[in-house]
Amino acid sequence: MVKIRLTRGGAKKRPFYHIIVTDSRSARDGRNIERVGFYNPVAAGAEKRVELNTERVNFWMGQGAQMTDKVADLYKQVAKAGEQPAAAAA
Repeated sequence: MVKIRLTRGGAKKRPFYHIIVTDSRSARDGRNIERVGFYNPVAAGAEKRVELNTERVNFWMGQGAQMTDKVADLYKQVAKAGEQPAAAAA
């Protein structure tokens, strides 16, 4: 089964996560199929907290991939943030 999940990077006490598409049997930080974004839980100032390529996520979802709970929450945040500027411009 293909999963869309987080893989950890960054330094000790400064986590940084890549959002990846991978086989569910591979290790957390192991081989991946595609990197579709990142999540920085300790972002400060002008740093981006979440960046996600929603087109590629939708493609993989169409192919049967499943998101983990945290990635689903991040996806909702990105979708919500993407709607607000468009609504304000209209």
